[in-house]
Amino acid sequence: MQPLALILAAALLAPLQAAQAFDLQGHRGARGLAPENTIAGFARALAIGVHTLETDIAISRDGMLLISHDPALNPDITRGPDGPWLASRGPVIFHTPWAELQRYDVGRLKPGTRYAAQYPDQQPVDGARLPALADLFALVKRAGNPAPGNPPVRLALETKINPLAPDDTAAPEPFARALVAAVRDAGLASRTSILSFDWRTLQTIQREAPEIATVYLTARQRWLDNVGSGPASPWTAGFALADHGSVPKMIRAAGGKIWSSFHGDLDTAQVKEAQALGLQVLAWTVNEPAQIEAMLGLGVDGIVTDRPDRVREAMARRGMALPAAMKVAP
Repeated sequence: MQPLALILAAALLAPLQAAQAFDLQGHRGARGLAPENTIAGFARALAIGVHTLETDIAISRDGMLLISHDPALNPDITRGPDGPWLASRGPVIFHTPWAELQRYDVGRLKPGTRYAAQYPDQQPVDGARLPALADLFALVKRAGNPAPGNPPVRLALETKINPLAPDDTAAPEPFARALVAAVRDAGLASRTSILSFDWRTLQTIQREAPEIATVYLTARQRWLDNVGSGPASPWTAGFALADHGSVPKMIRAAGGKIWSSFHGDLDTAQVKEAQALGLQVLAWTVNEPAQIEAMLGLGVDGIVTDRPDRVREAMARRGMALPAAMKVAP
């Protein structure tokens, strides 16, 4: 084969290889081992070795993009400015200035809570604060490039929007635009995907920032069903399951290329259907060894996990390539 032909073949194969690469995502950093959505937690995930840092984005009253899963400060992980644990739901982030939010400590699980019982191996980091998104950008830039043959770590940023509680967050379009602007300003568009259960933000990004990947989140459980079964759900930007017949077909119709599903909703048929439609399939949040093995057995394209150490062990047993570990100071 002539050199030009080799170059052309490599160019044609590169997208296929990228699509087939497995994606190990550290959920909220490495929540099973370090406080969720803190710079220390993200540094722990990098030290273990992940392909992607997954996290949640909120916006304060004064427009600061920051990292928090909950729209209001969570009493299970938050101590107030005077030291004691919050007794109930704390201030709504969208209604609170950034400087005020920085007074709260989110570095330890509240003893005796169900939340604490779920993560007995989490090591506290007292004094941790809600990070600004810019702090996470700075961390991944300090991490630099990993070992040869490993791509730089990626970011998966979730817009935390609930159409059933619209006053708790910014509206979908301005939220999406603010996040896109921050990602572009940081020079990280090629390394970032934006995900959401509320597909309205994803539609805005696909129109206005096609260089940034979008990820369609779904759950079909009692505690959250953002897909529905009849007319279009308020979560899905006008796309209805009844019109398309399956979740993968809904996502393809919405212009999506990546589907991130609650792991308990997935089976072999759905994974194969989605992949046949050209979608990559991620499973969340997969923590227990049996769950990890089950998802790998289904052939998913990636796993979102609070325990990236356990997923790496399962990957190693299967002879799968592992992401580089990167030690970087928080």
